[in-house]
Amino acid sequence: MFFLLVLGAGYLSFESYQRALKMHREERELKDMQQAWRNLEQCVRGRINNFKGSCGIAIKDLKKGYALSYNQDTLLPSASLVKIPIMAACFYAASQGKISLKSYLVLRNKTKVTGSGILKNYPAGTQVTVEKLIHIMIAESDNTASNMLIELLGYDYLNDAFKKIGLNNTNIVRKMMDFKSRRRGKENYTTTADMAYILEQMYEGKFLDKQTSLKCIEILKDQKLRDRIPARLPAGTSVAHKTGLERGICHDVGIIFTKRGDLLICVLTRHKNKTSLSAKSFISYLAQDAYNYLAGH
Repeated sequence: MFFLLVLGAGYLSFESYQRALKMHREERELKDMQQAWRNLEQCVRGRINNFKGSCGIAIKDLKKGYALSYNQDTLLPSASLVKIPIMAACFYAASQGKISLKSYLVLRNKTKVTGSGILKNYPAGTQVTVEKLIHIMIAESDNTASNMLIELLGYDYLNDAFKKIGLNNTNIVRKMMDFKSRRRGKENYTTTADMAYILEQMYEGKFLDKQTSLKCIEILKDQKLRDRIPARLPAGTSVAHKTGLERGICHDVGIIFTKRGDLLICVLTRHKNKTSLSAKSFISYLAQDAYNYLAGH
């Protein structure tokens, strides 16, 4: 049956009316989203102004494409964020046939270092696969596992791989917990832009291939340190992320997954406080602001 609806002085079919109604609803939703994003931008600016330190920030709505950034090309010490590029370089090396993810490396006492991680508590002589080392390097932020993988690939290969992967401003010149080298001016650096780039490549399935990209995201989802990006999010929120922490340095970069959309958020900070509590709070509030943007439209 064919219906005609009276609109002013004319007539409109029911189907046309439905299309017009849908278009009006979509236009309204678009305006609401745009306003919500502007509100988020204003909120981020306010938090930056109140933060006692320097920072680099990148936030992106991965479904809608809205993005904001601040100091995203500024070089900052990477701390444990470098473990993401190391993970990527390992998978890159495996794709080239340079290494096997299933091969075993032997833990030695001289390789063990302090700081985060569980491998330092394992007895010398323990054999661990490269694949397992990658996982605990990310999930446990394991410094010993990181150093074993650095030794496996070497600085030259890692730095070359970083460039080929697309990380143009990320380097590695010292191992984890090597503060003697740090005092001599040897430092690992990265940028917010580089971290955002590699995470988005993995999210979109463009890092090597979809299977490898998904594997990296799943490893990042198993991150055990949840005192920054996930800290103020609703319980059970899925976050694929990696933290970084050293004296005066506090970072977290990752992807927040929600039913309403997915958000990329990278926050790198440098501060002069005695503790990292204010920097961690700064990061967690920014993540909450970003999450509320999605929940509010």
